[in-house]
Amino acid sequence: MLVLAVYFVSKIGSKKVKPFPKYWHPLLMENVLFYRNLPKAKQVVFQQRMMQFLSEVYIDGVQLELQELDKILIAASPVIPVFGFDEWHYTNLSGILLYPDNFNEDMQFSSKDKSRNIGGIVGNGRFEKQMILSKKALHHGFKNTTDKSNTGIHEFVHLIDKLDDFTDGIPERLLEHQYTIPWLKLIHAEMEVINANKSDIRNYGGTNEAEFFAVAAEYFFERPDLFKRKHPELYKMLVECFRQEPGVLEK
Repeated sequence: MLVLAVYFVSKIGSKKVKPFPKYWHPLLMENVLFYRNLPKAKQVVFQQRMMQFLSEVYIDGVQLELQELDKILIAASPVIPVFGFDEWHYTNLSGILLYPDNFNEDMQFSSKDKSRNIGGIVGNGRFEKQMILSKKALHHGFKNTTDKSNTGIHEFVHLIDKLDDFTDGIPERLLEHQYTIPWLKLIHAEMEVINANKSDIRNYGGTNEAEFFAVAAEYFFERPDLFKRKHPELYKMLVECFRQEPGVLEK
């Protein structure tokens, strides 16, 4: 694992912002529903934000060759949750490794390894500012638009949560102070419902406050209309938090 940390440090460097490849547009239209729902002018902004992100973060594949769609989905994932902000930089991220499949707690992804149920992880300690994503999980999150889940969005929401150095489900950089207590009350109430198996929010959201925030955000961006209907109070809070209403931007 130490080799992995050194690998990141040696490979990361600042890069110029490259022009958006025009042939990425149809791939985005086909694979990223959030982008497809944007008006053309907003799509251009989305493209620019993707390229800005790619200039600030190093991405590489482990035992796989990065494909164009891999880069597109990775770059789209961080833009979606902060698209309501005029400018955003993930100052707590330097590099991303893309694994071919899900992995275990030892970062092993071979078919011979057991308990490979992790699709993404944000590093801590000596792996601070690093993220590992499973290609399988990343692609599934964008391909399946009805399952309320998206690994890429989930992990970047964790990074947003972590900007104040605490991954606690309270996005202090997003929520104004007066919303903190109502937000916590809402989280705990919803987690109780989840843990009683009476919610359509993914069970993993009942693990702790940080996972609830990330899981709820996935649902919010993947199925906004259903989320609004099923969880109106939580929906309003996330609209305030992310400063946007997915699928309503074009109106």
